[in-house]
Parts: sequence; structure tokens; C-alpha cells
Amino acid sequence: MALTKWTVDPMHSQVEFKVRHLMITNVTGTFQHFDGHIETDGEDFTKGKVVFTIKVDSIDTANDQRDGHLKGDDFFSAEKYPEIKFVSTGFSHKGGDNYELAGNLTIRDQTKPVTLIAEYGGVAQDFYGNTKAGFTVSGKINRKDFGLVWSGVTETGSVVVSDEVKINADIQFTKG
Repeated sequence: MALTKWTVDPMHSQVEFKVRHLMITNVTGTFQHFDGHIETDGEDFTKGKVVFTIKVDSIDTANDQRDGHLKGDDFFSAEKYPEIKFVSTGFSHKGGDNYELAGNLTIRDQTKPVTLIAEYGGVAQDFYGNTKAGFTVSGKINRKDFGLVWSGVTETGSVVVSDEVKINADIQFTKG
């Protein structure tokens, strides 16, 4: 089979995260700048190799002060570690539209294996004749596994920021 390359369409994609604050609500954020591709054997995504990068400095939680804190040394240290990177090691079909996406996630120069859930949205043609494929990818990581170790406790003993971070990305790829 021929190698097929699918590239991220940033106009029709988003990367979001959620983390518990004071263990009573979620704070949601997005990354505005990211890039990636899948190389497949023909159109078989289970034989695909995914590479995805995120620009840390593009973090947006709708609060400039919080964004600055997240970009600083307490969390991402964006100046020193400007990218988050995911490289797949496996993409297996679990039935229906459900897949499991395994790979190595690198944050702050610390690489750990992660397993994410990928829901295949299908393939369609856009108005310009481009072939598009869509996936919703979700999972959870422990931020401390990647050196995001800042922690705080209120006077009453409440944890300020949860260790668990939920990831959700809706990604549209363009073939070719």
C-alpha cells in the first residue's frame, strides 16, 4: 500500500483540558496553536503513526493571570520547554467507532507512555474536494508525572489544583 499523510486542520480542531480547582469545580483551558499528522498505510488508521505537537505558550484559560502562572516555572515553564509532544506507538480498533491510541507524551522534557481513547467520526469531502477524517480523543494524565508539581492547600485543607488532568481534543485531518 501507499503511504498516505493526513495533516491537522487547525481551523476545525481544538485541544482542551480540564482540571479540578479546590476539588469542587473544573477549570477548562485550551491550546490555541498545535500541529500534527497521521501517516497511514492506505486509509487504514490502525497502521497509522500519529505525531502531534502543542505550543505551550498558546495556553488559554480565559484568565491572563492564571495563563501566566501556567506558562511559568511552577507549571509548564514554557520558555524552557516550548512544546508538548505526542508520538503514537499503537492505534488499535476496539469495535465500532472506538479506538485505543497508545503513545509517548512529552511535557517538560519528561516522556511517559499514555493510552487515550479515540472515537472515529468518519471521512467526508469538504466543499473544495478535500478528504477529511475526524477523531475525538480523550484521556487522563497525572500532571505530576510530567514535572507539573506545583501544589497548594488552603487554610481549611482543600487541595487547590488536582493532580488529574482530563484531556479532550476534536481533531480534523486533511488527506494529502
